[in-house]
Amino acid sequence: MFRDELLQQNSPDIEKWLKLKGAEGVGSVTFRKLLEHFISIDQVLGASVYELTKVDGVGSVTAERIAASRNKTDAEAEIDLAAKLGVWLVHFQDERYPALLKQIYDPPPVLYVKGTFVEADNLSIGIVGSRRCSLYGSEQSSRFAHILASAGFTICSGMARGIDTAAHQGALAAGGRTIAVQGCGLANVFPPENKKLFETIAESGACVSELGLKYEPLAENFPPRNRIIAGLSLGTIVIEAGTNSGALITAKAALDYNREVMAVPGKIDSPLCRGSNRLLKEGATLIDSVDDVMEALGHIGNRLNEHVKSAAQAAQEKVETPLFDIAQLNLSPVEKSVFDYLNTDPVYAEQIVSESPHPAGGVNAAIVSLRLKGLIKQLPGNMFIRR
Repeated sequence: MFRDELLQQNSPDIEKWLKLKGAEGVGSVTFRKLLEHFISIDQVLGASVYELTKVDGVGSVTAERIAASRNKTDAEAEIDLAAKLGVWLVHFQDERYPALLKQIYDPPPVLYVKGTFVEADNLSIGIVGSRRCSLYGSEQSSRFAHILASAGFTICSGMARGIDTAAHQGALAAGGRTIAVQGCGLANVFPPENKKLFETIAESGACVSELGLKYEPLAENFPPRNRIIAGLSLGTIVIEAGTNSGALITAKAALDYNREVMAVPGKIDSPLCRGSNRLLKEGATLIDSVDDVMEALGHIGNRLNEHVKSAAQAAQEKVETPLFDIAQLNLSPVEKSVFDYLNTDPVYAEQIVSESPHPAGGVNAAIVSLRLKGLIKQLPGNMFIRR
């Protein structure tokens, strides 16, 4: 049997875990208390109502609900559907269960996984932020993910639009690992336009959920999802989070789990950045480079610092290599003037024309020429940046 097939086998007795997980009144914390009290899953499933009331936090009403519903879940059908979808299930007592996630006080008793977990995932960094992010936010998310993944870190996020998607894409572009935690069952993909991204992540990392396969992406599912991102990560980087952003829930969970919280500073007058900037006021570590990330991670960062610096430099040089060698393109004076004017901040075409010493017709022609040569990129709203 191939190694990946071994890694993707369901945990022993997983059907029993699904039955208890599906019982009324059994959340992550109660599940763990039940298991600690009775030692084995068989004893929990066979316990009387009276015996269940001996568990801390389980009153008579809850005990009766658990006893009446603990065998109602059709675990066999769920396992069969998982197999058809290429999903495997791992429970809390399996050695393949992520070590960092096991350390939190409310770990999911069962995880649905499409893909694989590897030992290197113990070096995970969460990157989260706004769904409606700016170009700056998207670029910073992709940049940090790319450099950290190049250095061997696994990037963990929620596969939402905006910052999350950019983080996953940055890690994949570096040939690194990334984990996507869904706020719905793995029979669904949310947002739906990320279906291809979902499949790509599963091939070189993992897509994960604690929810049953057919669960829809309802709003109430996302706060619990965010705690898993925080739990899987040594530290969480927040990029562009509004005051009501789910990214702040992830940051709070990271603090509760005694993990590092970091934030990239944003524009002080942007609603997109009010939440992340507030985190900085409240003591989150301000980061503008991977050096800051390593410093925030303490002794782990100190041990990896030199390796990360070397990997970051190599990744940066690779990213900044132009599509063509500018020296060999024989740019005209107007083209060179326009190219030198632009940088990584978007600029309107009208601004380029108005501030250029050259005639408007020549500037517009130069913009078209530079685009065709792959040196500049057009953005929505007739704005341009260097590639």
